[in-house]
Amino acid sequence: MDITPFGVEQWMNKWETRCAINLAETCVASLTIEELLRLAGKTQAMPSDLAKMKMTYGDIPGSEALRSSVAALYAGQKAENVMITHGTIGANALIYQTLISRGDKVVSITPTYQQHTAIPESIGADLHTLPLLSEDGYLPDLNRLEQMVGTDTTLITLTNPNNPTGAVIDRAGLERIAEIARSSSAWVLCDEVYRGTEQTGEGPGASIADHYEKGISTGSTSKAFSLAGLRLGWIVGPHSLMHDVEIHRDYNTISVGVIDDYFATMALDNAAAILKRSRQITRDNLNALDAWVQSEPLISYVKPAGGTTALLHYDLDIPSYDLCETLIRDTGVMLTPGSVMGMEGGLRIGFANETQALIDGLPRLSVWFSKYGA
Repeated sequence: MDITPFGVEQWMNKWETRCAINLAETCVASLTIEELLRLAGKTQAMPSDLAKMKMTYGDIPGSEALRSSVAALYAGQKAENVMITHGTIGANALIYQTLISRGDKVVSITPTYQQHTAIPESIGADLHTLPLLSEDGYLPDLNRLEQMVGTDTTLITLTNPNNPTGAVIDRAGLERIAEIARSSSAWVLCDEVYRGTEQTGEGPGASIADHYEKGISTGSTSKAFSLAGLRLGWIVGPHSLMHDVEIHRDYNTISVGVIDDYFATMALDNAAAILKRSRQITRDNLNALDAWVQSEPLISYVKPAGGTTALLHYDLDIPSYDLCETLIRDTGVMLTPGSVMGMEGGLRIGFANETQALIDGLPRLSVWFSKYGA
């Protein structure tokens, strides 16, 4: 099967271990196992739990405890509506394998994570894209979406909060998307890996799985839960879909590791504490980034409403890929070029890593842009 190289992942693979300051990181500052244990009050119990653990495959769809903990992140879901996967990336891939065949019409709201365009294209789907515009605050024009979907669409796909802009579609917007999807009896796949990082409110934002009978939410412990090293994600959707997904999952996953399942359950059982930490980091760091953007004459952006990244626009006559490589070589600071996400003229910056990275990295960028602009 031919597929387009994954632009963002190729960029990260090339540079993330060769930069001094990584401002391309998309996870909220990662937790150590010690920090997780302290948050969960499990410092004494964990060694005994692991010592007794048999290294079997474990529960194939994910343990009942973990699936129940995932379901608790949503308003109206149960364990039977959850399938555990290898990260959100595994969850998304399984949905496309399960639902999409050659010739099926797929409408993808872009920019987005490249899976949501490249995989349906590789299958031979009839892909249509709805671009988000800065003048709309990077929120989708739902009248245009309705026209594009029509009555012959199999799947609508989006990221919410959006990657890379950080725009957030609220409950009313998701309900409108559900209404549009019903006209075609289309599924809606909403990659919600950044859910829980919204800049307002005290809990995770609205999910498509709670507002549409054919809504599918994918997520993971990687971004808002700061545990990318577990490589653990999930699909939330109708119970009938879980059966169909499991048929495909048997060919490429079998089960996730029992140790990953154990720590993920521990994290999600303490979701309130972890998400409170994530909100503090993302909100404080975005305030710092916003102050920097306002001070830079060559930089502008639409301030994110959620997520861990922002899409910066720069007023320079240089391709974004060349600019990002030059910045790494001259300053040691790594950003992500917009060109690898189909957004030439932009730079994706991750603002949710350790605050010190912003404190150290932004001034280096300021010096470089000042010299280059002059």
